[in-house]
Amino acid sequence: MSSPGVNGVAGGIHRFVVFGDICGSGTLDMAEKELHRAGMYAAFDEAYGSVGVEPGTFHQEDRGDGILAALRPDVPPTLMVGRWIDTLYESLRAHNRGRSRRLRLRIGMNAGLVAQDAHGLVGRAVDLAARLCDSAPAKRIMTESPETDLLIVVSDWLYGNVVAEGGRYVEPGHYRPARIRSKETDETAWFHVPRSPAPPLTGADTQPPAREGERTPAGGPRTGVGPSGGDGPTPRTKGGNRTYHVGGDLLDVHGNTIHGNFTGISKGSGAKGDEQR
Repeated sequence: MSSPGVNGVAGGIHRFVVFGDICGSGTLDMAEKELHRAGMYAAFDEAYGSVGVEPGTFHQEDRGDGILAALRPDVPPTLMVGRWIDTLYESLRAHNRGRSRRLRLRIGMNAGLVAQDAHGLVGRAVDLAARLCDSAPAKRIMTESPETDLLIVVSDWLYGNVVAEGGRYVEPGHYRPARIRSKETDETAWFHVPRSPAPPLTGADTQPPAREGERTPAGGPRTGVGPSGGDGPTPRTKGGNRTYHVGGDLLDVHGNTIHGNFTGISKGSGAKGDEQR
């Protein structure tokens, strides 16, 4: 199912990445595992067919109880977050009708530079797609909401640049942000249960990541794709004030609470006599 590249191009190119995983596969016996795998592949095939992605035109890797795929650069991402998700949902619903052990999937979606060699896919876009799918909030949602058969988790970049623009079958208003932390990843992801107004997230999940400049992620920079203008809105306290964790030399603030070491506070526009140390 693997191809030597996209249009003969080697190296990193921008591709849409999908990482899917069967929930609770460790509790299944061999016969149930085979049934769930067959159902997963059938649902994926139907979803790809609905957006005109033919077999053999994209890279797909088997992950035992999951699938990793990277599409051609010319596949419109709006189709993937719209019709593709809707078809996958309907296919799962048809497969699960009348079954006591339902097929339930977590899906991580991202887009970015992906390299492909003889062994498979590599790139930060791939890493993040996997971490979105396997994130603690995603697993908690599926554990605490046994009636949910499909959970979609997209990167902040993908939500802001594709999902938020809307389109047929796209439900931007039904996504909710939550913080994910895994290895060097510490950022906002967007969670979606198709046909549901909002996924069940806990208060701890909805805490935004630290702002750029407040931290240096362990193990290196953020894992993701595209330019970053920050990780979401700065948390506000009652009265409209903001809380900052300061590690720099000087900060210009008004009506704020500061935690950390700092050199001084500028009270005004920098006029002499307005600076306290």
